[in-house]
Amino acid sequence: MVKIKFGLFLFVVFSFQLINAQTTEILGRVESANNVENIHVINKSLNQFTITNIVGEFKVLVRLNDTLHFSSIQHKPKSVIITPSIINLKALKVYLEEQVNELEEVMVGNFMTGDLLSDVKNVKGKPPINFYDVGIPGYTGRPATQSERRLSEASNFRPSVNGNTMGGGGSVSILPIINAITGRTKMLKKRVEIESKDDVMLSVKARLAKDFFLSNPLDARFHADFFYFCADDEQFMARCNHKSDFEILIFLRYKYKQYLKNLNEVEK
Repeated sequence: MVKIKFGLFLFVVFSFQLINAQTTEILGRVESANNVENIHVINKSLNQFTITNIVGEFKVLVRLNDTLHFSSIQHKPKSVIITPSIINLKALKVYLEEQVNELEEVMVGNFMTGDLLSDVKNVKGKPPINFYDVGIPGYTGRPATQSERRLSEASNFRPSVNGNTMGGGGSVSILPIINAITGRTKMLKKRVEIESKDDVMLSVKARLAKDFFLSNPLDARFHADFFYFCADDEQFMARCNHKSDFEILIFLRYKYKQYLKNLNEVEK
């Protein structure tokens, strides 16, 4: 009788451990008053990392009592423990609160007392004049980089007289022709492309590196090298420039497998 009870006890313990060890893929959905796309969902216990799609849906592997961490710039962080009911339903719905950054009240400008004579004396300066006020054409977009300015100067066939740009008439500068023949224009174009690629790579690294390496382990000394490895791919700009975090994540996982394979071959 004692042996039967002991055997039953062992069976229950073994079954409980087996249930705890089993992984289950669940379908989740994040709801919020704010944008629900590209929210990071992390299961540190299983090194699983994913992000939500445009409607806030995600899929992730979990075990009983695992903790899912939800984070994004627009929301307050939240953690959810996986319960038996979540395992049975294979579904999870999470509501995230909007992250509101409150700023201290700041007094801008001169302090007004209500005394007109005193307040007039406190008003200083003149209203600024911009190029629209005086009828001069101007540019309000992103400032060009040094390489972009050099490329523009090297390849622009602007009519000029004594080095001054003219609206009409004058001679066409021969410098762009010389730059094209000598290869300087081509070299500057390549430099602009490299700088653009580096900007995208650094932006991806700053935004996704921390969460990506939680589910795709890699020695910290190789982190920077991994992103340069990704940037060397000829499809890097097409796959990562102006793309969603979800699309970029797919590309990073693809390159991660290649990087590990190369790393293992070097270490052999």
